[in-house]
Amino acid sequence: MQLLTLSEIRRAAQNGAVPARVHVQVESAAARLTREQQPYCELVLADACDRMTLRVWSDHPAYKACSTLTTENFIELSGEFYRHSQYGLEARKWTVRPLIDQEKIELLQGPADLRAKQGADWEFIAQTIQTIGDPRLRALCDAFLNEWGDRFRRTAAARNYHHARRGGLVEHTAQMMRVAKEIGPLYPELNLDLLLAGILFHDCGKLWENQLPENG
Repeated sequence: MQLLTLSEIRRAAQNGAVPARVHVQVESAAARLTREQQPYCELVLADACDRMTLRVWSDHPAYKACSTLTTENFIELSGEFYRHSQYGLEARKWTVRPLIDQEKIELLQGPADLRAKQGADWEFIAQTIQTIGDPRLRALCDAFLNEWGDRFRRTAAARNYHHARRGGLVEHTAQMMRVAKEIGPLYPELNLDLLLAGILFHDCGKLWENQLPENG
């Protein structure tokens, strides 16, 4: 069974059920009751770019194991994925197993194309900071990246909207800097140094609000 990302499964499931494996982290886990007062657990599962909800009914063979999962757990979900008209991406005939350490590392790094894009965006941010002419602003930006760069690179730009993934803040900031460098010269009254520094810092609070830990 092929190992896919959630986004790849979601796209493929538009044409029918898809047998696949996916590596995910448990983003949230909650005990629920059905209308008949039967227990089930609701898991929100996430990879680098997407998330899905898995409802585990009390008569499922994996119910006991799944009911003990927490946000520290990483699992492989294998089964048949399909699109439900009301609930979106769903799984059936599924099994779970914990990920080994190497699989966890690869999951946290994200797919290769995303890693390459975020790496290029990070280099662009660092290079753009060096073009700031004001030595005080440039030193401030350098100090910020040196102190908080690792956290910056694992911070999401949002929780539910644009770039809502690990490293999303890097993508968002680089995108804004590219736009500023293109349109800034059209407005000579603007201080481009201040504009670039402002872009770097405009979402700095998200390093605490949306940062993801090194191991999760």
